[in-house]
Amino acid sequence: MQNFVDANGYQVEFSESEEFGEAWHVLVLSHLNNHWVLTQHKKRGLEFPGGKREAGESIEDAAIREVYEEIGGIVNELLLLGQYRVNDPTKPFVKSIYYAELEKLEPKSDYLETAGPVLIEKLPADIKTDPRYSFIMKDEIIALSLTQLKKKGTIVEL
Repeated sequence: MQNFVDANGYQVEFSESEEFGEAWHVLVLSHLNNHWVLTQHKKRGLEFPGGKREAGESIEDAAIREVYEEIGGIVNELLLLGQYRVNDPTKPFVKSIYYAELEKLEPKSDYLETAGPVLIEKLPADIKTDPRYSFIMKDEIIALSLTQLKKKGTIVEL
């Protein structure tokens, strides 16, 4: 398990398994044809798709739905990378992290709170200081998730 403090000053714990129990939030590192597929959140900037699980929905189904809603992505393969728990004193939460290899992107008229898909070949080395990226992309979760992706033998250009 890895621990760090996020941009809001909350203690965050990362696990390579689902040891934190049932998650109600999801983050999906999406990939298509040698490109990372992010979304342009209207307020936060560039980030991977994600969101909250709905009642009666599995966390895997939430991941697939969020990818479609935010980027029009059709998931071909979904791989669990781990979980993290944010120890917010008022609303602690657990988020499951997935890698999704996409089959394709379907154009949509509405991407909800996002402006749709943004394809990039490589994540920037200076992502933590790049103002185009959401705070979600700037803490240790993305780096830890990419390390998990390498450990699982999935070959993508990082």
